[in-house]
Amino acid sequence: MTSVSAPAERDTDPYTPSARRLARERHRRAKARRATAIAALSTLVTGAVLVVVITGSPGWQRARETFFSVEYARMALPLVLDGLLLNLRLLAVCGVCVLLLGLLLAVARTLRGPIFFPIRALATAYTDFFRGLPLIICLLMVVFGVPALRLQGVTTDPVLLGGTALVLTYSAYVAEVFRAGIESVHPSQRAAARSLGLSRGRTLRHVVLPQAVRRVVPPLLNDLVSLQKDTGLVSIAGAVDAVYAAQIMAGKYFNYTPYVVAGLVFVALTIPMTRLTDWITARTDRRRAQGGTV
Repeated sequence: MTSVSAPAERDTDPYTPSARRLARERHRRAKARRATAIAALSTLVTGAVLVVVITGSPGWQRARETFFSVEYARMALPLVLDGLLLNLRLLAVCGVCVLLLGLLLAVARTLRGPIFFPIRALATAYTDFFRGLPLIICLLMVVFGVPALRLQGVTTDPVLLGGTALVLTYSAYVAEVFRAGIESVHPSQRAAARSLGLSRGRTLRHVVLPQAVRRVVPPLLNDLVSLQKDTGLVSIAGAVDAVYAAQIMAGKYFNYTPYVVAGLVFVALTIPMTRLTDWITARTDRRRAQGGTV
């Protein structure tokens, strides 16, 4: 009985860390506290220096009244938020259209065989042209050029035309992101799928695209963050979004605080998407480092 109970008693003994391990953990916690304290102190010092430099400048009083008026900010915020709804609708609709058109262009550029050369050439010309054309010029050409043609059945709505210009430009960038993801899939994946009897189309759909899309999620989110900010450019066409609402109020009262309010609203929307992108990127890097599926 003694020989049987002795191992059982040893198995139930609690683990006691060594003195060296305890010392390492104390040193690690102390180092983390010291780093946090240094970071907090340097942040406070930097903030204090910036406050002193800005508020001590000769034109600070005038700049505060012109750009940071609390009264005008309260007046502008409801109007800017009303206009922001248009920006959010543009982001939702244009984002979906950009992803679909970008994926179509990427697939067209990766088609193999001489018979698909015209399609590849057209897709390449499209991406090269709209990646090189500044977005503001594309907006002006679409918003003012399409109505000038007086085509029957073609809309002249500045919101639709501005959204079309955004889709034309951003789909070219997104197409290159998708193409990079498709080409990053190892050729052995295609060969294995073909050896199992899958056609080229089914191989692309079930094997290549799922892997490619997972790999390019972080850069796609970065493009959506940029698209979210650039929806404000539709204001040049006369669409009353957050930026144009701020412009109307600034022109009425000769005060630029509404522009600051609109900018802060866009920043508040962009930061969560940016943090989400960073988190997804970090998770993807960790899984890749551990040999997981990405």
